[in-house]
Amino acid sequence: MNTININGKSISVQGNNVSVIGNKVYVDGKLVEEGLSGYVEISFTGDLANLKVDGSVNVKGNIHGNVDVGGSVTCGNVNGSVDAGGSITCGSVDGNVDAGGSVSIR
Repeated sequence: MNTININGKSISVQGNNVSVIGNKVYVDGKLVEEGLSGYVEISFTGDLANLKVDGSVNVKGNIHGNVDVGGSVTCGNVNGSVDAGGSITCGSVDGNVDAGGSVSIR
């Protein structure tokens, strides 16, 4: 069991693929929260497999799969590929990198 925290509300979830599309948050395709607006803060406790977000995201941790964001992304190490409409600031990236802005790999 993993925990996703959305704007201070903790939800226990089974799964580790997170998608934030519009005003809804999904974990492994299952809707876990909706009706979000403005600045949304999401944190995930557990192994994060893949991440897909319409906007920008800051992940305090590593991602074991792929990252696909419409805006910019800041994260730890990524075992897969990173595709961002904006800038990318990450640790190591094992896969491909595609950015609409600057790229900084630490």
